[in-house]
Amino acid sequence: MKKTKRLDRILKYEAHRVKVYEDVLEFPDGTVRHYDYVKNRDGAAILLVDEEEKVLLVRQYRNVEDDFTLEIPAGVMDPEDATPEVTAVREAKEETGFYPQKVFPVGRVLNAAGLFDEHTSIFLGTELVEEKLEADPEESIEVVRVPFREAVQMIYDGAIIDGKTIIALLAFQDVKNRKIFF
Repeated sequence: MKKTKRLDRILKYEAHRVKVYEDVLEFPDGTVRHYDYVKNRDGAAILLVDEEEKVLLVRQYRNVEDDFTLEIPAGVMDPEDATPEVTAVREAKEETGFYPQKVFPVGRVLNAAGLFDEHTSIFLGTELVEEKLEADPEESIEVVRVPFREAVQMIYDGAIIDGKTIIALLAFQDVKNRKIFF
C-alpha cells in the first residue's frame, strides 16, 4: 500500500511553547492537501488518591476556556526530566504539595490527534506524603480535595471537562473494580 508523503512543512508561527506549521501532503491517490500541524512538548499528569479515597484536583484558570477548570496535576516535560513519571511527580509536588510513594502508569494519550503532536502520559499516585508546597510562580492554583465517587459524578454533570482528568478518574474506577494494583 502506498503511503502518504509529506511534500513540505512550512513554519507559520512560533510562540514560547508551540510552533505552528502548514504541512503539504500527497495522498496515495495523488491528491495534494494542506494540514495545520502544531508542535508542542509532551507532558505528564497524575491522579493523586489519598487514604480516604479522596482525589486531589487543582482549580486553575485556563485561557482557552476563559474560566477555571478542575484538573489533575499536570505539566510539560522539562529537559532534565528523565521520564514522564518524573514529570508527573514533580507536577504533583508543585501543584498540590503532595507526592505519591506509589505510582502506577495508566497510559499515554494523543491530546488532539488532528492538530497537535503533544502526548500526555497519565499516572495514578497513592500513599501520599505532604511536603512544603513548591508552587510555580506563574500559576494560580487552588487544591480541591473531592471524594472519588463525587469526582466521577462531576464528569457526567459537566463540572470536569478536562480529557486527561476524565481518563485518569475512569481508569482509577476500572482499577478499583478489577482490583488491579491495590
